[in-house]
Amino acid sequence: MKALVLLSGGLDSSLALKIILDQGIEVEALHFVSNFCGSDAPARNLDQKFNVNLIEVEDGQELLNLTVNPQHGYGKNINPCIDCRIMRFRKAKEIMQQIGASFIVTGEVLGQRPMSQHRQAIELIERESGLEGLIVRPLCAQVLDPSVPEKEGWVDREALLDVTGRSRKPQIALAQKYQITDYSSPAGGCLLTDPGFSKRLRDIIDHDEITLNNVELIKVGRVFRLSNDAKLVVGRNEKENSRLLELAKEDDCVLEPVDVPGPTAILRGKRDGNNIKLCLDIVAAYCDGEGEKKIEIRHSKITKIGISKIHPKEDFASLKI
Repeated sequence: MKALVLLSGGLDSSLALKIILDQGIEVEALHFVSNFCGSDAPARNLDQKFNVNLIEVEDGQELLNLTVNPQHGYGKNINPCIDCRIMRFRKAKEIMQQIGASFIVTGEVLGQRPMSQHRQAIELIERESGLEGLIVRPLCAQVLDPSVPEKEGWVDREALLDVTGRSRKPQIALAQKYQITDYSSPAGGCLLTDPGFSKRLRDIIDHDEITLNNVELIKVGRVFRLSNDAKLVVGRNEKENSRLLELAKEDDCVLEPVDVPGPTAILRGKRDGNNIKLCLDIVAAYCDGEGEKKIEIRHSKITKIGISKIHPKEDFASLKI
């Protein structure tokens, strides 16, 4: 008997993997790589710790498409959790069949996540993904109806758990028992549940700017909406400045201070005189030192120097997303 474990790299999926392995079941792990999630390192470290094959699937573009008009709506922010789970379970079903696995294992806990982990949502997701009865949830199986693997004896139901709710104490105790330490923090989860990021994502959806490059851009620094067809992203530190340069496209404007420490910025969209002037003043407001600043402006092969006026940061608060 073989199982496919959905491994996010978080604590719950790590425990689910360990519980199934302890039953002597052959396991392969599936990890979804997304622009909206944290580091993939914990999942990769766990597959080495438990000596299981890790399959990685990128689903950033598909998930981005879902955010525009999800069939089952959003959670508290711009998170299409139910549609996301259905999409990933459908992909998991395909891979399950390809590798000859008989069922899927997840680290879901009943009642932990308000949108996708209540009983009705769990049943809906199973039904629409074509996996009814074929998903085992080791952490909360005892409070759910038995799955097919439990009914058939492929999995020992008595060895599964009855964890519910949002408390992490039972999982942390289990992690100590199993000596699992390298897992991602719940706070480092999906960006679509983050209010600040959701606001910036909604802005690029509203302005028909939905691309993965734009998603990466709004993950960096301060974002200013200059007009319906232009935005400015300003780095907050050296790391973000470097990342912005990596993300810059050929038709972007790059702005950097010449003679004082300050941020790198990317102007994406319309480059008329008003927008350039506004960008100069915003970049200068975040530079060190007093008085006017010289800002280098680069676009394709054109380089010139602009002079900013003196403005406090607060003058641009209404443009900041």
